[in-house]
Amino acid sequence: MTYFKASWAALGATLLVAACGGGDGGPKGTQDANPARGALMQSPPPRITSMTAADFTAILTAKQPSLLQLAGTPTCGVDVQYIQYGTVGAVGEATNASGALMVPTGSAANCTGARPIVLYAHGTNITRRYNLADFSDSTNPAYGEAVLLAALYAAQGYIVVAPNYAGYDSSPLSYHPYLNADQQSKDMMDALSAAKKALPTLLNPTTASAKLFISGYSQGGHVAMATHRAMQAAGIPVTASAPLSGPYALAAQSDATFYGNVNAGGTVFSPLIFTSFQKAYGNIYTTPSDIYESAYATGIETLLPGTYDYATVFASGKLPQLALFSSTPPAPAFAAITPPTGTGPTDALFAAGFGTGNLIKNSARLAYLMDAAANPDGVVPTFTTGAPAVNPQSTVRQAAKKNDLRGWTPAAPMLLCAGNGDPTVFYSLNTQLMGSLWAGLPAGLVTVLDVDTAPTGASDPFAAAKLGFAQAKAATAAAAGANAAQAVTAAYHGGLVPPFCNAAARGFFSQF
Repeated sequence: MTYFKASWAALGATLLVAACGGGDGGPKGTQDANPARGALMQSPPPRITSMTAADFTAILTAKQPSLLQLAGTPTCGVDVQYIQYGTVGAVGEATNASGALMVPTGSAANCTGARPIVLYAHGTNITRRYNLADFSDSTNPAYGEAVLLAALYAAQGYIVVAPNYAGYDSSPLSYHPYLNADQQSKDMMDALSAAKKALPTLLNPTTASAKLFISGYSQGGHVAMATHRAMQAAGIPVTASAPLSGPYALAAQSDATFYGNVNAGGTVFSPLIFTSFQKAYGNIYTTPSDIYESAYATGIETLLPGTYDYATVFASGKLPQLALFSSTPPAPAFAAITPPTGTGPTDALFAAGFGTGNLIKNSARLAYLMDAAANPDGVVPTFTTGAPAVNPQSTVRQAAKKNDLRGWTPAAPMLLCAGNGDPTVFYSLNTQLMGSLWAGLPAGLVTVLDVDTAPTGASDPFAAAKLGFAQAKAATAAAAGANAAQAVTAAYHGGLVPPFCNAAARGFFSQF
């Protein structure tokens, strides 16, 4: 996902000038080419960027005032280290991954002493060179999210641990275990273990407090919730978490897609999911052509993440931009959902997911729908139990159920934040659903925030996030003129919601 795109190039150039001591990794220290889980490949890890609070404030003032207003004036400097650590792939195979370790520096009270940790999971990206530690290259697809984390958390006194994930950046894993709840939670915990080992060895040695916060956006929202669940099961204390706009009820979201409620970005998410599940379980297909049309099947397992970005992958013809399914029904019984109509404002969104040159074969869609009809989810197509299907026979649906996050209860406080108009990760099937399933828990344990609503009153703790979102949404619509609705839809998940949900998460964490 992308954030505040307009000014990142200029900001990147300025950061290069201001990064006093940037790139000073110090002595090579200990090297480990085959680290165990949670062990560092290089200790101490190299420092990539170092900014004083004054440096960062000046940069944001000149180049990104909207982010400065959102995050507040930096009170701490920020050192960014590049960590590489041992982890595992989807079937437990040894591998390694990389990430960013951001630490606050300076003499202000909230920059010294034992500092709380934010363990952050990033959103979907299809470009393999994604690296949250690289502040030197504004074309780095992780750049915007990295600067947001630095401004919002590290510059305000938090230690930030932000994995790039296995399969990205320098990781030798040939695929990414996308939305694999077990693997991705292990990756997050391994990154945290490695970061804690690194802290006392840094050029500015840092101490962590006992406070651990977990957050993440989109894919990262799912990863954050899965990590909270895994840590709780392992007896690792979590202070609070804030999963943001994630596909938590993954089986319900998947069923909704095949029922014709095609989300924005569906032609990208599908190969990421199918490849991930195939690598983990080995039974999604015999050959990719079982699922994909012949125009796309060859090479699709190694396509994402890869060298392409969102624009070039469509321009290359490797994936269709919109048409996930054929506009020809897979069987007469499913004509009414090819595409569905009568859904109101989402009619156009869903219709865009159908056409010629589609990605998914009708035979694959038909097999999925037949099983969904015989073994329905408790939410899709109609609400019954709220739970995943009891006994799905489709291997795709079995895999989605395995990685669905319904059926557990957090013991530590959690904020769920999203926007009700999200065209990518449907609010009602995920954030709203999880909130309703946990509605009977003690007050304050789970808080649900819809940023696309008006403040409830003067005492609304999330009024600033809601008002900021409303202003950004209105500005996006006004700038687009006659194309206002399309512009808001295009910006909603990747541009409008994330800054305000992330800001709300920091506010939520500050009370603990």
